[in-house]
Amino acid sequence: MKKARAAGLSIISITDHDTTAGVDAARSAARDAGVELVPGIEITAVESGRETHILGYFIDTASAPLQSFLERQRADRLRRVGEIRDRLSALGCPIDASGILEDARRGRSVGRPQIANALLEAGHVQTRDEAFDRFLNASGPAYVARRAVPAAAVTQLIHRAGGIASLAHPGSNARDHLIPALAADGLDAIEARHSDHDTPTETKYRRLAAELGLVVSGGSDFHGEMAGHGVSKLGLVTLPADDFERLRTRHHRIAAE
Repeated sequence: MKKARAAGLSIISITDHDTTAGVDAARSAARDAGVELVPGIEITAVESGRETHILGYFIDTASAPLQSFLERQRADRLRRVGEIRDRLSALGCPIDASGILEDARRGRSVGRPQIANALLEAGHVQTRDEAFDRFLNASGPAYVARRAVPAAAVTQLIHRAGGIASLAHPGSNARDHLIPALAADGLDAIEARHSDHDTPTETKYRRLAAELGLVVSGGSDFHGEMAGHGVSKLGLVTLPADDFERLRTRHHRIAAE
């Protein structure tokens, strides 16, 4: 929170995958730093056999249906890590997954990024990108699919938790054909502003959001200064104030329904 404030950010959201632990831990630190913290989450759904990530903003992190669902999601991550570990071993590339599995049992959301790190540490690959290209992407020999729910069900869950739902980083997914149906099923926003989106891509999704009656969200995909994913420094990707106010207004409308 101090680093966010030092970077000039006044409002931020933590949207970890399938857990709100980071949000709950950051509340007092956000107040102390003078930063408004929007409770958030990123949930993995599956559409047409492929992962689709849905962001939730302004959620009630104490929502019982939400927490029950997230517990099941994390349990599935535990199963998936174990199966990927076994496939890697059969491929002659064993890894030590004990630390990953222990993190999962403590409630941390774990998955392929941690396995990529383990492959790197074991000397089977030279980079994390190589780990995904050789083993972990959707066509890789060690890939194991998630057992996730459709995006519409995730959107409904976010609404039940008092939040609004936004489609995450659509420019990275090449699944634009799904967006009209997601909007019809209650999607509130599109993450048009993102660290992976150049100006034409952002313009494209802003236009699509307007056509579908959706608002726009923005995210840096900041995973830590040394994470090697998204941006490596806070404050490099921001959302204009008028976009945020439209997000807040959308939330107020959903909360009143």
